[in-house]
Amino acid sequence: MADENFAHPRLAAIYDALDSDRSDLDPYIRLAEELGARQVLDIGCGTGVFALLLADRGIEVVGVDPATASVDVARGKPGSERVRWIYGDAGALPPLQVDLVTMTANVAQAIVDPQVWRTTLRAAYEGLRPGGTLVFETRDPARRAWEEWKREASYRVTEIPGAGGVVSWVQLLEVRGPLVTFRWTFEFTADGQVLTADSTLRFRDRREVEAELVAQGFVVDDVRDAPDRPGREFVFLARRPLVDR
Repeated sequence: MADENFAHPRLAAIYDALDSDRSDLDPYIRLAEELGARQVLDIGCGTGVFALLLADRGIEVVGVDPATASVDVARGKPGSERVRWIYGDAGALPPLQVDLVTMTANVAQAIVDPQVWRTTLRAAYEGLRPGGTLVFETRDPARRAWEEWKREASYRVTEIPGAGGVVSWVQLLEVRGPLVTFRWTFEFTADGQVLTADSTLRFRDRREVEAELVAQGFVVDDVRDAPDRPGREFVFLARRPLVDR
């Protein structure tokens, strides 16, 4: 199921403006360059920011996302014709043999159902060429990031060309085991419309993620810090071996 932030057309249209600092993508760009990746599958491509950054570098990209509204935004951007956009989840992908599969930002955590998570990892495995790499990030649950998700800490007003002022904030709703649910609220000052978007993330510890990767056939090459968020996130690099087990 697509996150409401990405699925609602009005919210999808302002997503990039509200999250304009995408320096979190820089390490993924550097990794693609280090690996010499020529074909990349971006799972959970959203509004296409990362896919288009790759395409700008001459990389062949497939972007997949279940949120039709977000993919529509991506398709409307300059240069979007260089990316192959697919509506749906990773389980519906056509046969691929890419060098690199990515899940940036909250994508991995937004896949909360264990069976869907396993299906996604298996689809990533099958979409890679032998020797290809999967990379994604997930927050370290020990850091309890959700304790910072408060209205007073997140309240802001953003002026967006074509949309006017947007007042936004986040509020924690529930913590139930590894699942954390929170709500974004958006007030459009131009017409007074208020939209809310509820999201749930699954916080997996390092051991759980590594075990599932191995179960799906991957070799875990490295678990790194996120350079822009040291000590707060795990970045997993897992490889499809040259010979399947």
